[in-house]
Amino acid sequence: MSHLAPAGKWDARYLGPVPHDASYYSKCMLGGALACGITHARSVNPAKYKGATSGLATLLREEGQTGIWKGVGPTFVGYSLQGMFKYGLYDVFKDTYMNLAGEEMSNKYKPAIWLAGSASAEVKIQTSPSGTFPTAFGAALKEMSRSKADTRYPFGSIVPLWSRQIPYTMAKFCFYEKIVQLFYTHVFTEPKESYSKTTQLGVTFSSGYLAGVVCAVVSHPADSIVSLMGKPSNKGKSVGQIASETGTVSLFTKGLGTRVLLIGTLTGFQWWIYDTFKSSMGLGTTGGK
Repeated sequence: MSHLAPAGKWDARYLGPVPHDASYYSKCMLGGALACGITHARSVNPAKYKGATSGLATLLREEGQTGIWKGVGPTFVGYSLQGMFKYGLYDVFKDTYMNLAGEEMSNKYKPAIWLAGSASAEVKIQTSPSGTFPTAFGAALKEMSRSKADTRYPFGSIVPLWSRQIPYTMAKFCFYEKIVQLFYTHVFTEPKESYSKTTQLGVTFSSGYLAGVVCAVVSHPADSIVSLMGKPSNKGKSVGQIASETGTVSLFTKGLGTRVLLIGTLTGFQWWIYDTFKSSMGLGTTGGK
């Protein structure tokens, strides 16, 4: 397809197989909602359920089979909203920044465009164990204010949270795009459209998995800090004090193997679901040379 807009000027929104118009962005948002909603359909208390096998055994023992589905609805809705904005807005911001930069600069600094687009699209959904927090908006604000010594409300946890989420999201999109580019440059060297949808989606999952591994590594120290901040023994301690007491090696390595496996698989499936939906809508898969 021509890279020129109807007016004859180069436009990033016309680089793909279909124009990136309101319909395209809307479908991307729906695909993102499915990708994150389906893969986050069950949320649990990590302090209580420490492992997949032991956690499932505890859940079945205490709540029976119905407990498996407890909270699925709200969790699905929350993470669907996160995915809707994260995936949908990524394309919006990426196209916007490419047009601001122009054709030459966009081609020269693609990774910078990917990073800027993904950082701008970051959205975070925070949950709490069932029954431990008010669900009404006013009551929730009041409770957060009352317990601000524990929660560091309103901005006490924003630095470690953003230190985890923004690098995570930037790696998720930037490294995905780069790995896809490498696949279609060095492995599948014919035009992407010449390969079957199965092959393209295989590239999607593989690239998503590898990008997820990078996500896990770059966000792990901040994720460890956020988890440690929630422990009663660390109440009132600063981020620096918690980090110092934990030690650099532990922050970077403790639990990393499990996190790499989990996030790699999760991210791979999210990208696969997203691109499967896009392909079914005639939008093609994400990324290329």
